[in-house]
Amino acid sequence: MDWKAHLPLIAILRGITPDEVETHVDALIAAGITLIEIPTNSPQWLRSVERAQAHARGRAIIDAGTVLNAADADALAATGAKLMVTPNTDPPLIRHAVAAGLTVAAGFLTPSEAFAALAAGAQILKLFPAANMGAAYVRAIKAVLPSTTPLFAVGGVTPDNLHDFLGAGCSGAGLGGDLYKPGQLSTATLGRAEAFVRSYGKK
Repeated sequence: MDWKAHLPLIAILRGITPDEVETHVDALIAAGITLIEIPTNSPQWLRSVERAQAHARGRAIIDAGTVLNAADADALAATGAKLMVTPNTDPPLIRHAVAAGLTVAAGFLTPSEAFAALAAGAQILKLFPAANMGAAYVRAIKAVLPSTTPLFAVGGVTPDNLHDFLGAGCSGAGLGGDLYKPGQLSTATLGRAEAFVRSYGKK
């Protein structure tokens, strides 16, 4: 799974339903965002992942986020997905998911959590909630992390502050409520995704 071949912006479709997912996946792909996360606290999240994968047909990487237990990690891996995102640092879960063949983007807040996630095998780190900490925090923590570790900012990222996080050393970002809110039209998703892509292009 070569996520590095994709624009490093992860669209987080929290709250989406299986019947809605295909049109929003099309909107994101049209805007240039091809890393797409469906959180497990969305209605019938696994069905949405499966429908999105079948619909995207290799045009996008479809993953699940807010993965909190081994059962959900196994269910995700069984779909053929290759990427899993957590909101927290849970070393046993990280080890289990990596053993199942998943690339894990592990949520962390503190340096101790970051190094615990890496020691457990996480390949990507996700600073969450990023906006509460700010770009200065990213610079500070980047100074102690391995230079090759991809770091994504998630939580409160907007088109206006995206370049701050990228400039501070983040490899990319997860896009939540400023990209998608449950029930919005796919045309709104397209417009918001395009705004993020334009912002990324200005980095």
